[in-house]
Amino acid sequence: PPASLLYPYGLEHQDQKNPKLDDGTSKQVTLSVPFTFYGQEHQTLYVNNNGVISFDARVNQYTPDPFPLADGRPFVAPYWADVDNVLGGDVFYRQSTDPELLAFITKDINQYFPTIPYTATWALVATWDHVAYYGSTTKKGNTFQAVLTTDTKRSFIILNYWDIQWTTGAASDGDPETGLGGTPAHAGFNSGDDTNFYNIPGSQTEAVINITKTSNVDVPGRWVFQVDDFKVTGIPLEMP
Repeated sequence: PPASLLYPYGLEHQDQKNPKLDDGTSKQVTLSVPFTFYGQEHQTLYVNNNGVISFDARVNQYTPDPFPLADGRPFVAPYWADVDNVLGGDVFYRQSTDPELLAFITKDINQYFPTIPYTATWALVATWDHVAYYGSTTKKGNTFQAVLTTDTKRSFIILNYWDIQWTTGAASDGDPETGLGGTPAHAGFNSGDDTNFYNIPGSQTEAVINITKTSNVDVPGRWVFQVDDFKVTGIPLEMP
């Protein structure tokens, strides 16, 4: 496996790449197997430049809201903030049934959830590679990744934070020279049912810059959740 926290990504791994467009998204991705997210089966999703994987509808919104969202949009937010890939960086994604990738993912899930029998049969890997923020006057970039995986019964999301250098775009009252301040990035997931959601500690505060050091599975920079049904497994109490 890679020395990095990130699963392999990039064009050499047959990734698609999002267009260079502020607040842009991928085209609609039709899943080769349904992904169950809190009891709802989803067949399509979008990989949105602004750090969100959404089911049903694109997300162009650049200033994040805390979960649960009033409008019930189901989505996973590895790092919801005002990304501008025109100014720098790329957003990659692929669906995969590659045995080598699935073996890495299976090994990791088995380690974090030893009581749950799990062998991954499908994954979607989305990677934001050194992406810039809106209004940036610097070369700062964030690199993070979200993995959705299922064995057709159980499903998990893995969020990986490799390098986080900014929290806020200029249109969210961030400082163009630092990428800090204003309304900082939000991380977690929103099931859409008002009951099941998770805000990673530090979200929408300046502390979110340290998300590379936090974890619920004892691997700094990695957060993992079982999301097919509501489970409290692996979700710690709020940190002190």
